[in-house]
Amino acid sequence: MSGERIQFIVAMTLYMSVVIGIGLYYAKRASATSDNFLIGGRAIGPWVTAMAAEASDMSGWLLMGLPGVAYWFGLSDAIWTAIGLLIGTYLNWLFVAKRLRGYSVVAGDAITIPDFFSNRFHEKNKVIMIIASLFILVFFTVYASSCFVAVGKLFATLFGANYQLMMIIGALFVVSYTFVGGFLAESASDFMQGIVMFFSLVAVMVAGISYAGGISAVFSNLRAFPGFLEFFGIAQPVTVNGEQVVQAGRPLFGPAGKYGLLTVISTLSWGLGYFGMPQVLLKFMAIRKTSELSFSRRIATTWCAISLAAAVLIGMIGRAINPTALLTQSASEKVFILLSTNFFPPLLAGVVMAGILAATISSSDSYLLIAASAFSKSIYQGIMRKEASDRAVLYATRITLLVIAVLGMFIALDENSVIFTVVSFAWAGFGATFGPIMLFSLFWKRVTRSGAIAGMLVGGGMVFFWKLVLKPLGGVFGIYELLPAFLLSCLAIVLVSLLSPEPSAMIQEEFEQAKVFEC
Repeated sequence: MSGERIQFIVAMTLYMSVVIGIGLYYAKRASATSDNFLIGGRAIGPWVTAMAAEASDMSGWLLMGLPGVAYWFGLSDAIWTAIGLLIGTYLNWLFVAKRLRGYSVVAGDAITIPDFFSNRFHEKNKVIMIIASLFILVFFTVYASSCFVAVGKLFATLFGANYQLMMIIGALFVVSYTFVGGFLAESASDFMQGIVMFFSLVAVMVAGISYAGGISAVFSNLRAFPGFLEFFGIAQPVTVNGEQVVQAGRPLFGPAGKYGLLTVISTLSWGLGYFGMPQVLLKFMAIRKTSELSFSRRIATTWCAISLAAAVLIGMIGRAINPTALLTQSASEKVFILLSTNFFPPLLAGVVMAGILAATISSSDSYLLIAASAFSKSIYQGIMRKEASDRAVLYATRITLLVIAVLGMFIALDENSVIFTVVSFAWAGFGATFGPIMLFSLFWKRVTRSGAIAGMLVGGGMVFFWKLVLKPLGGVFGIYELLPAFLLSCLAIVLVSLLSPEPSAMIQEEFEQAKVFEC
């Protein structure tokens, strides 16, 4: 083994040791009660809340998927996605965070998203809880697989080893410390990993601009590629069997494609997904005081703006400096790894690339934990065994976590998976299933249980239908499935709620209490 790879291993091992140490530190507290394991006892501070929410949200997609899109297609697709996400981040913290923190306490002290929805509508037969839990299990399994793909690509590239083996090793590492430490370990480590992600992105961006001779030199090189620097056009790599053609040492692009207003709106709709992201919403529910949410919002928005901008620039810098290094869309997602190994000494590069590991871990632990809690707390204790002890719920959570991890690893076995594509589908699923009903639950007193059920089924079902049936038709159907699914879910909620009897006086009274609740 080369000295370079040994230094990579040393840096990664040191990083993993710190993360495992965090898990072990919180193991006793996490195992004390299911409340501690699943939501940290609602005692998370503003810095940890903000950084953990953003780190768990962005995942390896931020350091691999988004730069890969910028490297492959140019500015437009990446920047409009980033703008949509930034707007969604700010609005979610501004409108949803405080109301959800209070309402989750008023509505039976709910500690999971399915619990909140079920308690909000005073369910007796737990239909909403079952629907919400099943959608969480499906989409978070897909989400976890995207994280395993990211860590597999990272380790396989760095160590020249088999992708499948490296993916499984990385997945087992994530599972091990989440299994031990629960929400407290996840939140504390996510705080650290958010910092690592931020500085890794900024370091690679600054080094890349310096290496290229300044930002003007980067843009000058990219102007040779049609559509690459356009906001309303998109680069079209010429490919044969999925690999970009190279002529005279330069990558071949066709004429710039159109990126019209409908496509811009469709891409901006990524921001709608935030209103339904359980890993972010759960952090809102876990903060210790509602008064600290304003400070958390400022931290989260600033982190998000700088990190997204850096990720887009890294992809473009990579294309300007190494235009023929990554010739497939899947390979383009390794641009962060490529630049890190080119710019920094091996040991420092290993530390920088720990940002990818940080992003992957910070998300997959959230996904696994929330999906496991959806089953153990909502289905196992809520429906199957209502008399289950707190200890039994903890055991069920951990067993479910292992099962979901195995399914995620199975999905991630394909080395050619495109992280951006996998994430975009799961993001749409959560955004359309939970986003509309979350907003209506928090801000419309007239919404009914029937409306909630209709909205979730229409939103989640339409994501599958649009993606698999309508989107392949092209044209207007080619838009991102989140937008039509979200709008149709809203329509279903309103229509069915107006056609069904008003909520009970007790439900409406709780709604009014939640509007002014402080904790």
